[in-house]
Amino acid sequence: MVARIVKRAVITGGLGAAGLLSAAGLMRSARGRGAIFTLHHVRPKQTRIFDRNAHLEIAPTFLDAAIRRMKHDGYRFLALDAVPEHLVSDDPRPVAVFTLDDGYRNNLDYAAPVFTRHDVPFTVFVTSGFIDRTHTLWWETLTDLLEARQSLAFDFGCGVETLPLSGFSEKDVAFDRIAAFIRNGNEASAVEVLNTVASGEGINPLRITERLTLGEAGLKTLVQNPLASLGVHTISHRALARLTQEEAHLELAASAERIRTITGTRPTTLAYPYGDPAAVSPRDYSLAADLGLTIAVTTRPGTLTSKAPLTALPRISLNGYYQKPEYVSALASGIPFRLMGRG
Repeated sequence: MVARIVKRAVITGGLGAAGLLSAAGLMRSARGRGAIFTLHHVRPKQTRIFDRNAHLEIAPTFLDAAIRRMKHDGYRFLALDAVPEHLVSDDPRPVAVFTLDDGYRNNLDYAAPVFTRHDVPFTVFVTSGFIDRTHTLWWETLTDLLEARQSLAFDFGCGVETLPLSGFSEKDVAFDRIAAFIRNGNEASAVEVLNTVASGEGINPLRITERLTLGEAGLKTLVQNPLASLGVHTISHRALARLTQEEAHLELAASAERIRTITGTRPTTLAYPYGDPAAVSPRDYSLAADLGLTIAVTTRPGTLTSKAPLTALPRISLNGYYQKPEYVSALASGIPFRLMGRG
């Protein structure tokens, strides 16, 4: 926990410095052609005892402020599927593109009204298994499981261990260990282990999916908004790079078809689950293109350039720990990524 607090302090300082450099007109080229933003939950803050997913949550008031800041900074707003045309155009104005991952209910209840008020298009990437209540959001299940318990019996594959959970630091350690167990092994099997433990502790993981994410009816309501569109986020939200080519192909193709049954149109946009280099590979970029998913986003941080590969576009996270409009400007400037050697 201490390490995370220090890290956030360092990032805050870096964002402040980047904002000053940008305001002074320095490193203008780092801004590129604009930015694609990543969001997850958009809702009023919910106070929790243990909140390891706080980085995935921003307030509607912050989203409103972020859009206002982008307007002030001279950005124009584009739908994700308009990015390719922008990247080959001569229009010098930078663009801001908003995307939301996982299809949370609050995207309809809280985010959509903000986007509508500002006439800003947005894309929601939905996971078919969440829509149909067949798959679970392990990070949400895990947080609920650890929050109110003082210890937990868990088998990482070498026999049952008792994890102490009496303090925040112990809960953090347990979360990290179980998350690594899920991300670094057979993800489907590991999630099933977690779900079984949660069920034994009186937590229903599929009810969490139903409570937090939009089903078909909700998504149909969402896409009645002309500013909204749906994109592919696979069936199970597993890391594609860790799947066989056959499995990855099925995850993408079936998810695209599921969205077509909701909207009547086959989607062309994709967000790779997790989206980092460990979760998505060049093979997956090719698979996406072969399936007509011609615009795909990662979680690799950075701004847009004219040479950006359309099936591996960078995105900038609007993180719950950094909810100030000036931080949005600093991130969109591209300066933090340039200083880190990523842009």
